[in-house]
Amino acid sequence: MTEVVFEAEGVEMPALDREMVKKWVVAVAGKFGKTVGTLTYIFCNDEKILQVNREFLKHDYYTDIITFDYSTRRRISGDMFISLDTIRSNAEMLGRTYDDELRRVVIHGVLHLLGINDKGPGEREVMERHEDEALSMLYDGRF
Repeated sequence: MTEVVFEAEGVEMPALDREMVKKWVVAVAGKFGKTVGTLTYIFCNDEKILQVNREFLKHDYYTDIITFDYSTRRRISGDMFISLDTIRSNAEMLGRTYDDELRRVVIHGVLHLLGINDKGPGEREVMERHEDEALSMLYDGRF
């Protein structure tokens, strides 16, 4: 059973079409031959994501998303903490709209659950290509 949950902790829930996001995420996972189990998006502020980063990853810095992967071989599942503060500052820095950056990060977490990494040599470019492909699916309504 597919379940996509949206929670807000210390921030106002962003304006996302939840049903559209669910359909989009399922379509992207399907391109990778995977199904979707339970995905939980926890929208938060910088203080919360820093706390999560310190507690669970032992990192002392802000980030836009932290993904906890509970996937099995064929079904993706996980919790994704997304800092709306960092989304806003990254959007400004990169010359993107807030909504576009939010959508990019929403699918970024899913791509991590699908096995796409972005920390090693050449991996950032692969991740960005997959993000762009997923975003074009969304914007073109191809799902």
